[in-house]
Amino acid sequence: MVTPTGSTLRLTADREVCAGAGQCVRAAPDLFDQDDDGLVVVLRADVPPEASERALTAADWCPSGAVAAHRPR
Repeated sequence: MVTPTGSTLRLTADREVCAGAGQCVRAAPDLFDQDDDGLVVVLRADVPPEASERALTAADWCPSGAVAAHRPR
């Protein structure tokens, strides 16, 4: 998914689906963390334009599909 420069992305994460692999944190440590159980924590739901590529990579790398990046309507 390619996002035009300046477009805003929004991150969501389904903790019920999260497998705790940590790929989101690896891809975008400024946007994600993991709690004490290893489950995803979204640090910043509204993604600044300069972090769009990292947000999309995090969603791509998530093995369980728990992380999603989308444009708000």
